[in-house]
Amino acid sequence: MLAHPVEDPGYVFDNDSVHSREQHRCLADAYDAATFARLADTGVTRGWRCLEIGSGGGSVARWLADRVAPDGEVVATDVKPHHIPQRPGLTVLRHDVVTDPLPEAAFDLVVARLVLQHVPERLAVLDTLVRALKPGGRLLIEEFDTSYEPPLLTPDEESARLYETFLAAKCAVMRAGGGDPEWGRRVPAAMRAAGLVDIDPRPRLELRTADSPGLRLQLHHTYHLRDRLLAVGMTEAQLDRVRALMSDPSFRAASSVMYSVRARRPLTDGGHVR
Repeated sequence: MLAHPVEDPGYVFDNDSVHSREQHRCLADAYDAATFARLADTGVTRGWRCLEIGSGGGSVARWLADRVAPDGEVVATDVKPHHIPQRPGLTVLRHDVVTDPLPEAAFDLVVARLVLQHVPERLAVLDTLVRALKPGGRLLIEEFDTSYEPPLLTPDEESARLYETFLAAKCAVMRAGGGDPEWGRRVPAAMRAAGLVDIDPRPRLELRTADSPGLRLQLHHTYHLRDRLLAVGMTEAQLDRVRALMSDPSFRAASSVMYSVRARRPLTDGGHVR
């Protein structure tokens, strides 16, 4: 049985925020299609037992529940899981993967999308996820590397610098909370060190425009992270201006790199799992 934590660690994107539902909607619009394709390639099918940590709004867990029905099971966890809908075949649990145990060798598939980059104890959590896999089980981790996401077309140089200031402020907010905004590029090596095999990293990069889901997510962050962005040095005037910039139909920028990394626990670990 998964444990229930006493306290929540205070993540950057708090599920109790008035902005959390929009955060989940933007994430689903921007990334679900690609995530579902990667999950389908694992072979997940009827009867599998799956775990998703940090399920957020639950869109990935719902997709998995449909895939493994009628006799499979999906366990969806979050420190604040109240946005995850209850449904047959989907078990929703309040659980902190940093402090609460997971059953060992219990899951055919474990998924963590945009979770470990926020967790200072990410390597220890990765080891916990590996141990939760059955021998031969699959792990999918998807994380950003935000070190590359330049503006490509702005009205002037001042606007380009403003957008870069906003991105730098977001990174500062993440780092202040113990996050690593470049964690995506480090996932494959971390998986290998954790004893996984058949490691398959796939980087994705997209064009950000005013009508793209990825840029709408960035725009949303100017509201969701407003207080934190102000705390690291941005001003209300700058936030207003960068919102107008990201709403400009002529604006173009490269996205950050999303690393989608699949791997497998070997049938015999040979002592590699820490």
